[in-house]
Amino acid sequence: METRKTVGVYGLGRFGTFWAEELVRQGFDVIACSRSSKIPPQGVKMASEEEVLSADALFYCVSISSFESVIKRTAPMIGEHTVVMDTCSVKLHPADVMLRLLPENVQCIATHPMFGPDSGKDGVEGLPMILCDLRAEAKTLRWWSDEFNRWGLKVIQMSCEQHDREAAWSQGITHFIGRTLSELSARPTDLATTGYKTLLTVMEQTCNDPIQLFYDLQRYNPYAKQMRMGLRGAIEVVMEQLRRQEEQD
Repeated sequence: METRKTVGVYGLGRFGTFWAEELVRQGFDVIACSRSSKIPPQGVKMASEEEVLSADALFYCVSISSFESVIKRTAPMIGEHTVVMDTCSVKLHPADVMLRLLPENVQCIATHPMFGPDSGKDGVEGLPMILCDLRAEAKTLRWWSDEFNRWGLKVIQMSCEQHDREAAWSQGITHFIGRTLSELSARPTDLATTGYKTLLTVMEQTCNDPIQLFYDLQRYNPYAKQMRMGLRGAIEVVMEQLRRQEEQD
């Protein structure tokens, strides 16, 4: 890095704690605030809300459903030169919120680190990092793109609409299947094939995340309903194929 930046992390939930730790590991001075009193990760300094909101860069690590209310309350306190980024798993909703509620002179970038405490526990190298330019100077966007590339992340720039459309059929369906397997009480067995073990891993990783994330992914991604309807239709087709086969027998 050309200059050592102070980065604020707003929210130290499961992902926020992981993200703050990763920022420290990558050489940033990290300050954080959280609505719940907790011991900060090693290397992270707990600070006042005002300090965090005026850092050189600010990552909001809050739930999708609470994002608008948090931005509405904190927007007037954000520093004039602070670069604001969200880390939500959907992009159209937080992008709309930031463009509507943040001061026009504040730069903002919609981001989605497509990994978390489970998938990134052994390192983040090679994992996808989505950047959606909302209202940022070209040099700012380039700086963060280069920085995430330095981490070894696979940086992908796309529109918020493209992100949500593709994420509904990747992340959205993965969480849906994981929660469904949990409802089926899928468990390890000595007869487990590699494929079944993979399904159990999907269930474990998705169910380790807060249930609110699952609800928010389905509610705030405008393409999620289409995904669910497609999945339901596909299951019905397969069930009908089986029924016809049984009738032939």
